[in-house]
Amino acid sequence: MKIKRIDAHSAELSSFLQQSQADMKLYQDRVDEIAAIIREKGDAGIFELTHRFDGARIDQDSLLVTDEEIEAAYEQVDDEFILALRAAIDNIDLFHSRQLRNSWMEPDAKGNITGQIFRPLQRVGIYVPGGTAAYPSSVLMNAIPAQVAGVDEIAMVSPPDKDGRMNPYTLVAAAELDISEIYKMGGAQAIFALAWGTEIVPKVDLISGPGNIYVTLAKKAVYGEVNIDMLAGPSEILIIADKEADPAYIAADLMSQAEHDVLARSILVTDEESLFDRVEAELNKQVKDLSRREMIVESLEKNGAFILTETMYDACQVSNLIAPEHLELMVGHPFDYLNRIHNAGAIFMGSNTPEAAGDYYAGPNHILPTGGTARFYSPVTVDTFTKISSIIYYSREGMEEDADDIIKLAEVEGLTAHAHSVRIRKEKINERKRP
Repeated sequence: MKIKRIDAHSAELSSFLQQSQADMKLYQDRVDEIAAIIREKGDAGIFELTHRFDGARIDQDSLLVTDEEIEAAYEQVDDEFILALRAAIDNIDLFHSRQLRNSWMEPDAKGNITGQIFRPLQRVGIYVPGGTAAYPSSVLMNAIPAQVAGVDEIAMVSPPDKDGRMNPYTLVAAAELDISEIYKMGGAQAIFALAWGTEIVPKVDLISGPGNIYVTLAKKAVYGEVNIDMLAGPSEILIIADKEADPAYIAADLMSQAEHDVLARSILVTDEESLFDRVEAELNKQVKDLSRREMIVESLEKNGAFILTETMYDACQVSNLIAPEHLELMVGHPFDYLNRIHNAGAIFMGSNTPEAAGDYYAGPNHILPTGGTARFYSPVTVDTFTKISSIIYYSREGMEEDADDIIKLAEVEGLTAHAHSVRIRKEKINERKRP
C-alpha cells in the first residue's frame, strides 16, 4: 500500500486536516425519518426498524434480555475471557474510583456558607455497538464510571443479530457488572427510545457510548432533552516517533486503528524521513496476516498520512493542531514530551504502550473525543454521570454587610425586583436592631 507523505510546512497539510471524513448531511434525512417513526409508534417503531436494519424480529416479549439468555451466554464464552474481563474490570474500576469528587461547604468570616454537592444521575442509557461484532469493552467503559458515580439505574442497548440474539461476550460483560436491564435494539432508534421513552423503555437522563454516524446524529438531535457524553466521529491515532522508534511497532499500531473503519485516520509524525519507508514495508508485510486487511488498506490509503517535520518540537505542534483521539509518544523519553502536548484524548507513553492496552485493560476510559474536539473536550469520566448543585447560605450579618453591593449590581442591570428582594431584607434586619 502507498500512504500519502506530507511536509508539515506545505499547503497539503492544511488540505489534509480540512478534508471531510463524512458528510453528516447525507445521513440526516434517514435519521429524521427514524425519529418520526419512534415519535409516532413507540415500541412498535422499535420492532419495525430493528427488522428493517438488523433483520431481527423483536416484539414486546423479546425486547428485554432474559436471565435464561444471560445463562446461555456464559455457556458460549471461555474461562480465559472471563478471567481477562474480570481483571480489566478491576483496573477500570480502580482508575475511575480515583476520579470521585467530594461535596464541600465552606463558611466565611461573615457566617455565610457556599459549597457544592455532587450527586449521581438517577438513570442513564449506555449504547454498545453490536450485531455481528462483539464489543464487551464498551460495556465496561460506559457502565463502570456510571456505577462508580453512584447511578441507580443503567439501561443498556445493543443491536441483535438477524436471529434476535445479542452477542454472548457483550451479555457476559453486562452480567459481570450486574446490569440486568438490557434491550435488543440499536442504531438511531435506540437513541430516540432512550431519550423519549416508550411503554417498555423508560426515558433516561443521559446517553453514553459510541456508535455509527446514525447514532451520532441521533444523539445530537436529542441533546438538550437528555444529556449525552459526546458526539463521536471516526476513530483516529497519531504516533509521534523519533529515529529510534521500531517501525514494526508503528505499523502494527497504525493498523490497529485502521481496522475500525475506512474513515479512521492513522497518522505518523516524525522528523526522520527514512522511517517512512521502513514503516511502509512493515505495513505491507504485516497486513497480509490480518482478518480485516481490506478495510485496513482502504483506510490507510484514503485517510492515513506520514507527516515530516523539521524537529520533534514541530511534531508536537502538528499533533496539537490535529488534537488526536489517541496519541502515542513512541520516543526514547516520552515523559519529556508531556509538557508540549496540549490536545489529545489519551496519551500512550513509550514503545511498550500500544493503544490497544488503553482500549481494553489499563484502566482509563476508551470513549474519547474525536475529530479535533480534544482541543476542548475530555474522555468519559465519573463526572460524565454526575451533576453538581451549588449551595448558598447567608447569615443575617452577612446579608446586612453585602446588601448594598448586591443592590448596586442588580440596579446596574436594570433588574429592580432583584434589588428590591435584597433591600427588603436589609430594611427588616435594620428594624430588628432598633430599640
